[in-house]
Amino acid sequence: MNIRSITFPDINNGLGCRVTLWTSGCNHHCKGCHNQCTWGFNEGRPFNDAEKEKLFSILSLPYIKGLTLSGGDPIDNYADVLPLAKEAKAKFPDKDIWLYTGYTVEQLREMGRDEIIDYVDYIVDGEFVISKRDITLAFRGSSNQRIWHRTEGGELEDMTDTLD
Repeated sequence: MNIRSITFPDINNGLGCRVTLWTSGCNHHCKGCHNQCTWGFNEGRPFNDAEKEKLFSILSLPYIKGLTLSGGDPIDNYADVLPLAKEAKAKFPDKDIWLYTGYTVEQLREMGRDEIIDYVDYIVDGEFVISKRDITLAFRGSSNQRIWHRTEGGELEDMTDTLD
C-alpha cells in the first residue's frame, strides 16, 4: 500500500486531536473530491515499517485521541488496512479509530469487507455527492454521508444527527 501522508495534529477528521493516515488509491473518483491527489494507487510513498513506526509513535502521544484512516479510500487497500487497524486497536485500546470510506456500511457487508467494523470506532460512509455538498456538516462533505459509531456491544449506531 502507498500513502500520501501522515498528518498531525489533525482536528478536522474526527473528534479530538488526531493523527491521520492518508492512503493512496480510490476507485470512486467523486466529482468535486477535495483530495483527488490520493486517487492513484501508486501516488505517494510506500507504507513500510518505518512509516508504521512513525504513525504509532505519534499515536502514543498522550494528547492524540486517536487514529483516522482516510485517503483515497482505505477500503480500496483493505488487505493492508485491516491488519493495521487490528494492530492499532491492540496496541492502543484507549485510542479511537475513525474510518472514512466512500462505500456504505451495507456495501462493506456485501463486499465481505465488514470485519474492519470490529476494529474501528467511527465510520463516515458514502461517496461525496457534489449536489449534496454542505459545509455546515460535521466531519463529512455531503448530506448523504453518515457517521456510524460502534457501541460497546459491537453494534453500529447512526450518530449522523447527533454530531451535526
